[in-house]
Amino acid sequence: MAEAMRAADGRVVLISGAARGIGRAIADRLAADGYRLSLGVRTPGRLGEVFPDALVTRFDAQAPDTAAQWIAATVERFGRIDALVNNAGVLTPFTLAEGSEAELDRHWEVNVKAPLRLIRAAMPHLVAAGEGRIVTIASTDGKRVRPGSALAYAMTKHAVVALTHAARLEGWPHGVRATALCPGAVDTDLIADLPGVTPKADRLAPATIAASVAFLLALPTNASVAELVLNTRMEASL
Repeated sequence: MAEAMRAADGRVVLISGAARGIGRAIADRLAADGYRLSLGVRTPGRLGEVFPDALVTRFDAQAPDTAAQWIAATVERFGRIDALVNNAGVLTPFTLAEGSEAELDRHWEVNVKAPLRLIRAAMPHLVAAGEGRIVTIASTDGKRVRPGSALAYAMTKHAVVALTHAARLEGWPHGVRATALCPGAVDTDLIADLPGVTPKADRLAPATIAASVAFLLALPTNASVAELVLNTRMEASL
């Protein structure tokens, strides 16, 4: 009989940026579902008390060496890696007319280069797992540019969608499946003070994103989702 949905069965999942917002919601949901967690955060602090069975270790998207160190620590602790959730990201105002190249470089470092480093380091272990999974939290801003979009964010989210497709192509023969999860505005601190964003009442809850990640991780290998768009507004092109 064909497999319907996969159970967690103690599979090991890495989640970047898990201290708050979307990442914390994903960690809460996957822990409840029975996954074993490896949480990469800039400042581990007391997160280990919240997730006592998880590995909580330092991962700084702007510190290149911490990617490979986090992967190595996860393998040492659990002996395997079954899934990677690239969640850490940055969003600040940037337009064609205003914004420094240093700020643009920070967006590329956090939103694109850090996921690339993690995918490179994790891919051999995902292949070894036989049915590895990659979920990258992109954005509807990675699918189009609209008036009011933060341009550096949109540019890098377009790029990380392309990166996820590249991971999907490379991992496909080995059972690895990769998805770019593209939500609209999510009610987190990331957009709390930005002008022109979706009104708070219309934003997605972080728990909705977490449920979507749980769904993607539970899909069998013969049900591949390259992109999943969760829009908060009517846009016919998405």
